[in-house]
Amino acid sequence: LSGLDPAQPYFQGTPIEVRLDKSDADFVDVIHTDSAPTIPNLGFGITPAIGHIDFYPNGGKQMPGCGKNPVSQIVDLDGIWEGTRDFVACNHLRSYKYYSDSIIYPDGFLGYPCASYDLFQSGNCFPCPEEGCPNMGHYADKFKDKIDTDFLKLYLNTGEARDFPLWRYKVTVTLSGRSKVKGYVNVALYGSDGNTKQFQITKGTLKPDNTYTAYIDAEVNVGRVTKVKFLWNNNWINPTFPKLGAATITVEVGQNR
Repeated sequence: LSGLDPAQPYFQGTPIEVRLDKSDADFVDVIHTDSAPTIPNLGFGITPAIGHIDFYPNGGKQMPGCGKNPVSQIVDLDGIWEGTRDFVACNHLRSYKYYSDSIIYPDGFLGYPCASYDLFQSGNCFPCPEEGCPNMGHYADKFKDKIDTDFLKLYLNTGEARDFPLWRYKVTVTLSGRSKVKGYVNVALYGSDGNTKQFQITKGTLKPDNTYTAYIDAEVNVGRVTKVKFLWNNNWINPTFPKLGAATITVEVGQNR
């Protein structure tokens, strides 16, 4: 049984007989997309973990792409009716959009077990544990026999618009060069199944021999990594034309470690 942002008003805090609960089926998975408090935030979705596994994409409260200005949202790509509905309850309705995308992407929407969204964002819950991570949505039940806790809270990030799934990588860059410079470092991943855009790993003072780490959520699962493109740029014109390189770049895949 899959709960798509089960309702908060009149249901949160009530006995399990009147709301969705893990006793309702052999396996209950829940996607929380609008779990901010109803007052004052107009959250329509229930906050606590109530299934065997509970997914909190983007933290479960505010979905990317839902903060667009009302005019662009109402005159939506999917038509005026869809846009108007999204304007009123965009976060709440993301749950079924994620679910429908999950059918097309069996390897997408990996949920990382974590105590909180902040810890997930800072990389504390990366990579997946040895038993792997469940996939939010249609294929969540593949994880059914691997659960050994009462409640399992899972976090992940999604895109702003279709297609929604993102794949998480840890990228570590050790710089080489003669002198420290100011600027930024970008990295793009190339793989057997596709390439990513450029992601900023760090900016500010760049010191040779220092190591910089970033967690990136890529719009494509690159598969086996075949190449990494490294770019750095001065923030301003430097007449000494400093040179900076990458001594090593390490890429860790969340899914298979």
